[in-house]
Amino acid sequence: MKICRYVPRNATSMASPHYGLVDGENVIEMTGQPWGPWARRAHSWHLSDVRLLAPVEPSKIVCVGRNYAAHAAELGNELPKEPLIFLKPSTSVIGPEEPIVLTKFSQQVEHEGELALVVGRRCARLQDSDDALSFLLGYTCLNDVTARDLQKSDVQFARAKGFDTFCPVGPHIETDLDPASLHVETRVNGVVRQVGKTSLMIYPVPFLVRWISRMMTLLPGDIIATGTPAGVGPLVTGDTVEVSVSGIGVLRNPVQPPRE
Repeated sequence: MKICRYVPRNATSMASPHYGLVDGENVIEMTGQPWGPWARRAHSWHLSDVRLLAPVEPSKIVCVGRNYAAHAAELGNELPKEPLIFLKPSTSVIGPEEPIVLTKFSQQVEHEGELALVVGRRCARLQDSDDALSFLLGYTCLNDVTARDLQKSDVQFARAKGFDTFCPVGPHIETDLDPASLHVETRVNGVVRQVGKTSLMIYPVPFLVRWISRMMTLLPGDIIATGTPAGVGPLVTGDTVEVSVSGIGVLRNPVQPPRE
């Protein structure tokens, strides 16, 4: 099942977003929220008649750093002895086709394509015996856009990772997927930059969900970004960056210059 969040393309800027089910070229309206009581409505839209938004509005985005050995090596970092986590603010989230806006504070903004997990029910202090995947609503694509020069100069990652528009997510959530061996790829202007398999993660998905839940309570709609493969590289004005994950789809975003 593919779950999206959308507004009609001809709607005003004040229109309230809706959740929907993607069925081929159509979006079927849903009542409620996908992690609570919900139902299909009779009305549907053609995909061309709606604008897809980020598929959830998370209270937090928990990111996992250096979860692929080759990526850690390309940045000259040692492998972490336990998951390295950091947060991106909810205000950094944008949806498919929305522009990534570069910042005047950085001269080296880079892409990081990733598999993202969407939490489906509240979880805290999970034990090894708990079925971690049962706490997930599903999976989507995410671009952990990073001001690399600021990441290197700052003691922690908040500024480098937290600018508005630095967390594209989408295009939808796939609920029926095995995250153990998915193909993750990032392309810039059609040229492949990153290729990886989730089977190469240092810390696999179930471990990450359990481990993070012991640090902080995860709420429905929260996102876990699972780390990026090797091949990160620059984004400049005029680029179009695409993150694809097998079984999910393609997250596409243009890149715009800094705002004045």
